[in-house]
Amino acid sequence: MWQALDIETWIAGRRSDLDRVKEPVSGIIGRVRAEGDAALLDLTKKFDKIDLEEIAVTDEEREAAYEEVDARLVESLIEAEARISRFHELQRGRDLWLQEVEPGITLGVKTTPLSRIGAYVPGGRAAYPSTALMCTVPAKVAGVAEICCCTPPPINPITLVALDIAGVDEVYRVGGAQAIAAMALGTETVPRVEKIVGPGNVYVTVAKMLLRDEAEIDFPAGPSEIAILADNTANPTFVAADILAQAEHDPNAACVLVTTDASIADRVGAEVKRMAGEAKRREIVEKALDHSGYIIVRDLDEGVAMVDGIAPEHLSVQVADPLSVLNRIRSAGSIFVGPYAAVACGDYASGTNHVLPTAGYASLYSGLDVNHFCRRSTVQVITREGLEAIGDVVETIADAEGLHAHAESVRVRRRG
Repeated sequence: MWQALDIETWIAGRRSDLDRVKEPVSGIIGRVRAEGDAALLDLTKKFDKIDLEEIAVTDEEREAAYEEVDARLVESLIEAEARISRFHELQRGRDLWLQEVEPGITLGVKTTPLSRIGAYVPGGRAAYPSTALMCTVPAKVAGVAEICCCTPPPINPITLVALDIAGVDEVYRVGGAQAIAAMALGTETVPRVEKIVGPGNVYVTVAKMLLRDEAEIDFPAGPSEIAILADNTANPTFVAADILAQAEHDPNAACVLVTTDASIADRVGAEVKRMAGEAKRREIVEKALDHSGYIIVRDLDEGVAMVDGIAPEHLSVQVADPLSVLNRIRSAGSIFVGPYAAVACGDYASGTNHVLPTAGYASLYSGLDVNHFCRRSTVQVITREGLEAIGDVVETIADAEGLHAHAESVRVRRRG
């Protein structure tokens, strides 16, 4: 349950499941492409054991969901939505900015929100209203006109309430790779989208990767993971609590402690075993802990290098001087600084987004934010004076490349 890890083996294991499901996922995509709604209904019966009458959720069902959810939880979701909105509003750039960089040449960027996006919200082992907010609120802040969501049936009323609070336009009761295919390709009921965001199991992740030619995606986001960088000042109970919080997500979740102090590893291990024995989701936790453990490093320099090699979804920094470490971290989805920054705070209510790249993809991608829902176009406004300033450069390089019509398009203006 708690062991020293070989980091290369641990990292390799984070992506190993993707290849094994490419063939069945390709088959699911092919069926949705060919059969549309009929495939969604049949695959839902096959995988979810549910005979659907309607794929789309009605407005009446959304309204009725509020009656099944505790009022305090509704208020908590409303407050979480406000905090998530507040943080993501800070990310918004100007819709258009222009700056004269020299006489006659004005450059800038025009930012345009996407027209229609799809969000995937997992179901199955638990309801994830927080993920419903995280996937959709940034899109709303960005100004996306239409937001749809797919989530597996039966849809928990809590998820429906969260989607309603977020202002989602359409909700469809379909999950798995078939949901991704429906949003990317379109069916009779589900209009196609420009981009798909949201985490899911290995089938969902592979479907997103295989359909990138049909719809843009955010990034690969699979089972949850955490790395904790700790020195001898770390509180073993706090560290163990964060490990258990990730382990209860999924049997395939993974946790790794990187520490400069072997005694901390031992004390954390004792706390992990104690907490796992008391966990309400004990079966899931224990399976996740089978591929979790610790790594002892010589010093924090080696620890930072180790963390960057892992590129974890979540990184908790619990050392004596965490800000000095923060400046040196290059690859992590979301970073939690100090002993009181529980990762669960970012999952629900601090306002940062918890939809993050996993399996080392934090070295290539950033977590979900407002920019994922926008296109940016560069703008140039050039007067006759500006054309004269750069005309010789353009003509000389264009002629050197053999693109003489390019050069002539400038010459003709300078002659006119």
